[in-house]
Formats: sequence, structure tokens, C-alpha cells
Amino acid sequence: MTTAVRAELEPDRMNIKEQLLQEIEKAPSATLKEVLDFLLFVRAKELQQEQQEISLLSESSLAEEWLTPEEDEAWQHL
Repeated sequence: MTTAVRAELEPDRMNIKEQLLQEIEKAPSATLKEVLDFLLFVRAKELQQEQQEISLLSESSLAEEWLTPEEDEAWQHL
């Protein structure tokens, strides 16, 4: 990300963060727990998507090494 793009996005991000912090200060504990649960869910989902993308990207390079007659022969006894 270029510095110019980052500079354009940062004020919006800070504005959202400030808004969230203001709302957090006003919210009751039950609401905060629900918001935290949702945030953790979203982060876990993002992490899972990233891991899946990494797996898919590495699949083609690994296939070059694994999908060979030598590999098939080495694993034939299993």
C-alpha cells in the first residue's frame, strides 16, 4: 500500500475506531460481550480465509514435487 493511499484510509479508520470507542464507553456489559464475541468470530473467519488462500497458493508448487512417478512409487506400499 502506498503512503498516499494509507494517508487517505487512515482518517476513516481512526474515525471508525473513535466512534467504536465512544459507543463502547456507553454500552452495557451484555452488549460489550456480544460485540467482543462477534469481533473474535470475524477475526477467526478472516484467519481461516487467509490460511485457505495460502494453502491454495502453495498447492501448485507442492504438486510439482509430489505428483511425480517417484513419489507415487515411494508411497505405493501404504
